[in-house]
Amino acid sequence: MFDQVSANKLKSTMLIAGFVLFVLAIGWVFGEVSGFGPGGLACALLFAFVTAFGSYWYSDRIVLGISRARPVSKETEPYIVNTVEGLAIAAGLPVPACYLIDDDAPNAFATGRDPRHGAVALTTGLVRKLDRLELEGVIAHELAHIANRDTLLQTLTAVLAGSIALASEWMLRSLIWGRRDSRDAGPLLVVAGLALAILAPLAAAAIKMAISRKREYLADASAAILTRYPPGLAGALRKIASDPAPLRVANRATESLYIYNPLRDRRKGMDGLFDTHPPIEERIRRLEAM
Repeated sequence: MFDQVSANKLKSTMLIAGFVLFVLAIGWVFGEVSGFGPGGLACALLFAFVTAFGSYWYSDRIVLGISRARPVSKETEPYIVNTVEGLAIAAGLPVPACYLIDDDAPNAFATGRDPRHGAVALTTGLVRKLDRLELEGVIAHELAHIANRDTLLQTLTAVLAGSIALASEWMLRSLIWGRRDSRDAGPLLVVAGLALAILAPLAAAAIKMAISRKREYLADASAAILTRYPPGLAGALRKIASDPAPLRVANRATESLYIYNPLRDRRKGMDGLFDTHPPIEERIRRLEAM
């Protein structure tokens, strides 16, 4: 279990470091070709940071509202709140707010900008269809996301991907409108810049999704350490993946938050680069190997 945590932390760090270097390289090429210089990338980063961190501060309220999650307490749902509270205390975390989503599909997500503002949302289908050990595994997974500050990491990767998208747009407009500085660049650099302007946003999205998948593996391993019972989460994932009920409140904006992709349109091949979650079979295999 600890080997899995260490390996996924290292891989996440390497992906993030590579993402930053990729952004800097793209920025230099775009600056040279478009004539904006380093100022163009700086403006793109600034705009991306402002929009992403504005969403970061209010994302929990927005996501919970979109998901039609209702708050619960010990008086209304003692089984759920006591389970979350016990695991949070064991993990050394502040007890997050608990929410229920009235939906038959078994699923769950966590949100909140830091552990002090964390929230865990479970569907009524999840609570009804899982046994106690399986439910503890799912809740431990969501608490791991809070402890590992994955919401902050998602914001960082959104900033990096957004800045590349903005720089690419500026790059294409500069070439289309024939900015003088862009015509002064060498032909090879212009061709490279044009290719990057088209492909860089796709590459950025692929890296962003790769980081998301690694954080899912990390949360699985962290949950196994917290509960000391990997089969609990493995069994929960197997039940969740095999359940035919669709999650009605899910959409493209929130799919990455859930423990399992609620849209159920898993794709293979190259499209797998843009999946928000790793294959469920591989997640179960890793848990059972622990």
